[in-house]
Amino acid sequence: MAQILAGDIRKGVTFEYKSGVYTVTEFQHVKPGKGAAFVRCTLKNVVTGQVLSDETFNPTAKLETAQVETKKMTYSYTDGEFYYFMDDEFNLTPLNLSQVEDALRYIRENDTVTVKFLYDNAFSVEPENFVELKVIEAEPGVRGNTATNVTKAAKVETGATFQVPMFVNEGDTIRIDTRTGEYMSRV
Repeated sequence: MAQILAGDIRKGVTFEYKSGVYTVTEFQHVKPGKGAAFVRCTLKNVVTGQVLSDETFNPTAKLETAQVETKKMTYSYTDGEFYYFMDDEFNLTPLNLSQVEDALRYIRENDTVTVKFLYDNAFSVEPENFVELKVIEAEPGVRGNTATNVTKAAKVETGATFQVPMFVNEGDTIRIDTRTGEYMSRV
């Protein structure tokens, strides 16, 4: 099995830990003034969904990476209980809300996503790095506030709300960076 140094882990890396398989949801490299550097992580079990927060590793510790397959799939539909994703051979893969919850802010039906599999079981959905979504609700901008870094909340067609500059209006299409959840530009 392949190994990875704890100092090289990033968001999305999946490895075996404490008799389970975990993916990194947040990480921070810490270099205190005194003492050795370490890596602080929040981990999510890919099977059970259990979250371990504030796990720490020595940057030189070796971790066993898990064999994770990724497939490009298309979000097809939801029946209220499951969310269905289709591959190139028209096979549907149902996933529950906890597996797709983070991605739902950014995806619409027929959008392409990356689905991660562990031992042929899907466990995670990742949207494209940048998505373009239509603004369906936004307060009108106040004249004079357009030159500063003032932001306002805007609701997009997926139902999610993002902070956008004052000049963005209802009906505009905006580009969002899905890795940070930040507004990038108006399209």
